[in-house]
Amino acid sequence: MTSPLRIGVAGLGTVGAAVCDILLNSQDLLGEHVDRTIALCGVSARDREKDRGVDLTGVEWFEDPVILAKDPGIDVFVELIGGDSGPAYDAVSAALARGTHVVTANKALIAAHGVDLALRAEESGAQLSFEAAVAGGIPIIRTLREGLTGNRIDKVFGILNGTSNFILTEMEKSSRPFADVLKEAQAKGYAEADPTFDIEGQDTAHKLCILAALGFGIEVSDESLCVEGISLITPEDIRSAGELGYRIKLLGYAARKDGDWDLRVHPAFVLLDSPLGAVDGVTNAVVLESSLLGQLVLEGPGAGGQATASSVVADVCSIALEKARPAFGRRAASLRRTNALPIGDIVGAFYLRLTVQDKPGVLARITDECARHDISFATVLQRGTDPDGNVPIVVVTHACQESAMDQAIATINEMPETIGSPKTIRIVDL
Repeated sequence: MTSPLRIGVAGLGTVGAAVCDILLNSQDLLGEHVDRTIALCGVSARDREKDRGVDLTGVEWFEDPVILAKDPGIDVFVELIGGDSGPAYDAVSAALARGTHVVTANKALIAAHGVDLALRAEESGAQLSFEAAVAGGIPIIRTLREGLTGNRIDKVFGILNGTSNFILTEMEKSSRPFADVLKEAQAKGYAEADPTFDIEGQDTAHKLCILAALGFGIEVSDESLCVEGISLITPEDIRSAGELGYRIKLLGYAARKDGDWDLRVHPAFVLLDSPLGAVDGVTNAVVLESSLLGQLVLEGPGAGGQATASSVVADVCSIALEKARPAFGRRAASLRRTNALPIGDIVGAFYLRLTVQDKPGVLARITDECARHDISFATVLQRGTDPDGNVPIVVVTHACQESAMDQAIATINEMPETIGSPKTIRIVDL
């Protein structure tokens, strides 16, 4: 008879508690899939007395996750602590060193150390699995690593952060400013007390680096990416987007580009009828463009205890079935180190919003300055004067080089007739 697969779980927050609940209370269902007992044998967390809504009676408690990771009584170490260093890194490293399989939902850890950890896993014969690190319950990692073998991935992009997508959706519905909707997101548990990691794009950047490694076979540092968040988006920007046939989304975007790699994270105008145009709330969506299958769209819950726990348990079940796969779908040593293409080299269209004094010839001067940098206008909206007698102007440009746009904006910003700073948002053709 096959021996039980023994599991240790470190980190008993919302996701960890949900994983333990599934492992303890869904044995019949899991047995149908793996024909093997999966036993929760050890757990570790900071507060032993906290009520987590799951009965852990009979499960051995470890004060130190590293000791749990080293324990010979477990076959799989599940890391749900978080962070790219400290206890999470130390415990995962310890598990891999002794050949213990690792399952993690920690995107920061994988983005920062994934290739190194994958090398260690290969050396010790362990599996390193991280389906839950990107897009919650959407099986995007498994799709890239296993389902598209034989395809060349040309693009992978999407809405990878549920917090930001919820905020943008609610701003559009209610016309409320960013700060008000952020407070609502925090009250509903969609945003952390310190939401910077989510709303300023770093969470999306970590996930995009992981997807690029899987899709393109490259190891890219998130420090080389253009990373911009949504905190400067206004209801006026969202309203203008709707009038022009777009919505604003925080986009993680990776594509092959003439031998280089176009990787970036920023708010973007996307068409209403594009694959991401109808994705609302905390939902995530990932779009893949491949050589054999064309475009694939995967959409579903991107966050939350149950969605993330589902992916964690799926990885555990794959290990139970002894489905050995390299962590990134290829040997870790084959991943090429690279940097993202400088954002100034990117070519694309822009939304431009600015306010100017109501004087003859101002728009002509702006048009001439943009033309001097090979920037032409596709659409111009002029809405009369505001209460101060100034003129708000919205422009959609044709495709131009970003560095040229930056130069034009710098000059326009210095014009005495310009009120405040011009605002630009990239338009991405999906």
